[in-house]
Amino acid sequence: MTQRQTGFTLIELVIVITILGILAAVALPKFTGLQADARVAKMNGALASLKAASAMAHAQLLARGFSATETITQADMQNLQPASKRVVVEGTVLGFVNGYPAAAQIAEIAGIQPPDYFLPAVTGASSTAGASQRIAPDADHDGSGTNLNCTVIYLEAQVVSIAGASQVVPPQYVNNASLTNCQ
Repeated sequence: MTQRQTGFTLIELVIVITILGILAAVALPKFTGLQADARVAKMNGALASLKAASAMAHAQLLARGFSATETITQADMQNLQPASKRVVVEGTVLGFVNGYPAAAQIAEIAGIQPPDYFLPAVTGASSTAGASQRIAPDADHDGSGTNLNCTVIYLEAQVVSIAGASQVVPPQYVNNASLTNCQ
């Protein structure tokens, strides 16, 4: 009776290793871009949260009987009587600039908090139009200095004069997040 050997021949092993190498060479580049994709998706989510929080706070301001162009500091809103007129979102008493949330509180009411996001300081005066809040996905893409890429920016509502009449321009949102910027 002859003995039969079992196992793989050297040529079979070489072919399998070659196929695995080819698959790895094709698949690996697809996975390297996933971090940038994740950052872009994260910033798109932050942008949607900012827009929703701003609209919700504006609606609450109107529902409480304030003017659509109300400017009131957070401290004045906190001291407002009766307390039922105060606009409170996510446990935060809000200040408003031209009827929309002040930049100093927008990230908090939108649920955008460290360590999930990096929040540089609010720029501009927080009780007057022109302040902005920059939001970055992490400290490596912090949105400050020369690294302004991969961020979302909330710009407070402003009053502009159009044909001699004053009109409120709602908050503006700048989305700098792209696959190129978020590498």
